[in-house]
Parts: sequence; structure tokens; C-alpha cells
Amino acid sequence: MDPVNFTRVTGFLLLGFSEEPKLQPHIFGLFLSMYLITVLRNLLLIVAVSSDSRLHTPMYFFLSNLSFVDICFTSTTIPKMLQNIQTQSKAITFEGCITQMYFFILFTGLDDFILSVMAYDRFVAICHPLHYTIIMNPRICGLLVLVSWIISHLHSLIQSLMVLRLSFCKDLEIPHFFCELKQMVQLACSDTFINNMVMYCAAVLLAGGPLTGILYSYSKIVSSIRRISSAKGKYKAFSTCASHLSVVSLFYCTLLGVYLISAASQNAHSNAIPSVMYTVVTPMLNPFIYSLRNKDIKGALKRLFGKAA
Repeated sequence: MDPVNFTRVTGFLLLGFSEEPKLQPHIFGLFLSMYLITVLRNLLLIVAVSSDSRLHTPMYFFLSNLSFVDICFTSTTIPKMLQNIQTQSKAITFEGCITQMYFFILFTGLDDFILSVMAYDRFVAICHPLHYTIIMNPRICGLLVLVSWIISHLHSLIQSLMVLRLSFCKDLEIPHFFCELKQMVQLACSDTFINNMVMYCAAVLLAGGPLTGILYSYSKIVSSIRRISSAKGKYKAFSTCASHLSVVSLFYCTLLGVYLISAASQNAHSNAIPSVMYTVVTPMLNPFIYSLRNKDIKGALKRLFGKAA
């Protein structure tokens, strides 16, 4: 296949999950429901944290940021997929594909960094409780979130610029429901060695780094909890980490699962369904996990609905 310059590429085709016409209304209804639940639940959590002065603490500040990122994360991919199903079209413009890929990488990185910042917050709260308010002051909390945004933005910008330098073949079908970086690189007819190197190095540094920080924080947390003499004290200390630990496990297990499936499968189309776990299901479940296991959030939601009533 002859390569063509990327400036002549007008767009791509997102193949999605299935080409069976009878399944399209069911897929549309399922993803519309999950998207609305994700947006409404995360938005509700943000409003609850913002409106209740009892929740103006570092832990809930990071949680509200995570909810905001999750809303943006799902809004990057799902609306375009729903639009394509509704219009019975698979097309996305070249500019739209690059933009979608940019924001998808941005919010994936932000999810990763904010989860690691939340682990650090729990580490300080349990291992250094007397210095917690000094270490986790509002300036440091804001700085941690700002640095996460800057690093994620730079990473996303570099990856997007690396794709722009590629030349693409005539076959521009993406076997996915969104413009995923690896799939786009595989469509290129020009040399992709540098792209692959940057992609894998970034994965090691920007995914492995935060994960290492999370594992280190929880190793210290477990050590501190084991030194607590009373069973009630151990339970109280662990309960402050349980929701975050559940979210972290869900996020990294689904990412690892998608990676293993893509590495083992020769069929690129098979990556679309497992990707739903971390692109749609995880952001949808996060507010439920924090709401169900957190008395403060439950109380804030009750007071919020009480005021509305």
C-alpha cells in the first residue's frame, strides 16, 4: 500500500464493537445509560463535596478532582460513538481523531496521577497524623494537582505531535470505538520506531512511576496499621483507605487486563470490548464505591437532598 501524506487524510473510520444493524440500538442504549450515570453520579459527588464545609479536606479535594477528570474522560469518547451510531456513520475527521486521542491520553494520565496523589494523602494521614495539616496544606494540594495537569498535558502533546509526523496508508479503519494511540500508530505506513519507543517509555515512566508510588505508600500504611494495638483503631485506619484501594485496584487491573489481551490476541478488533472496562465502567463505578463506603459522603448527600427537598 502506498503511503500518503497526512495532510491529504480527511478522516478515519471507527469500526466500533459490531457491524450488526440489529445490535446498534442495544449498544446505543447501553452506552447512553452508562454515560448518563457516570456524569450524574460524579457531578453529584462534586456538588456534595463543594457544598459541605465538613468535606473541605485534602482527601475530598482530590476526590472531587478525580470525579471531574472521570466526567471529562468518558466525554472524550462516548458522545462521538453515540453520534456515529445515531447517524449510522463510522467517520471521524483527521483533526477530530487527533483531538480525541489528545484528550484521551490527557485524562488517562490525570486519572493515574490523581490516584497516586490520593495514595500519598492517605500515607501522610496514617503514617504522620500529627503533621498532616502542615504537610497537606491547601497550597501543596493545589500544587500537586497542578503538576499532574502539566505533566499529563506535556505527555499528551508529545504523543499527538509524534502521530502528526506520520504518513498514513489508504486503509484508515480503526478497529475501536475511539481513536486510540496504538491503533493509529499501527495504521501508519511510515517508520514508527520512534513512536513506539516514545509510547513504551512513557508507559513505563508515567504508569509505572505512579503505581510504584502507590505501592510504596500502601506498604508504609500497612506497616503503620500493624503497629496499632487496638482492633478498633486498625479498622478505622484501614476504612479510610478501603475506597481508594478499591478504585486503584479496579483501574490498574482493567488496564493490565486490556494490555494482556491485546498482547495475546492477533485480532486488533478484540481490544475494543475489554477497553470498555477502564474507559466507561471504572469512571461509572468510582462514585458508587466512594459513596457506599464513606459515611461522610453519605451524610453530605443526605444533607444536599434535604436542602433540595
